[in-house]
Amino acid sequence: MSKSHRAKRGRKGHLKRRVNGRTLRKRFLIICEGERTEPHYFEAFRVAKEVYDVVGEGNNTINLVRRAIKRKEKGNYDQVWVVMDKDDFPVQNFNNALSLARENGIQVAYSNEAFELWYLLHFDYHHTAMSRSSYRKRLTARLGFDYTKKDPNIYATLEERQVTAIKNATKLLGSYKNHHRPAYDNPVTTVHHLVEVLLEEAA
Repeated sequence: MSKSHRAKRGRKGHLKRRVNGRTLRKRFLIICEGERTEPHYFEAFRVAKEVYDVVGEGNNTINLVRRAIKRKEKGNYDQVWVVMDKDDFPVQNFNNALSLARENGIQVAYSNEAFELWYLLHFDYHHTAMSRSSYRKRLTARLGFDYTKKDPNIYATLEERQVTAIKNATKLLGSYKNHHRPAYDNPVTTVHHLVEVLLEEAA
């Protein structure tokens, strides 16, 4: 990562606050749809563990957001994120989940169609839709070994390509311009927004 990129992140400082002259880190919660895939990835960031909690709920769309709302009410968090996929869930369910999250101040890092799109963007820019089964085959080809959702080392494997992934994800999201419709745009991901938050905290 370049010196200029680190400096740019450092100027944001949006995860830190000052109280009585002291700089305090904000606390945030990440609620994941998957029980292993996403938690393994996000837990690997070099962020102090007292700063954030990562939870794999094993739930989906609107139920996942409802769980996040309950946890937000019980916990002392400055930011709450939900990580979820469109998959083959009904469009209405997905849209309702996004609306419910927005109404309750919860941020969403979503992928259409699957979280593995974020992994693929570490290697190449992808702008054509493909089935979930195709993600595994393509990742296996790119990684050079058999990809599995349970891989606890996936973050370390992909880390050096992180800047490329953010660039590709930003370009992909921007390609929809003013016609962006999360439930229909395939492929698309906003996982890079959460990744940038974590990188800011780790800086």
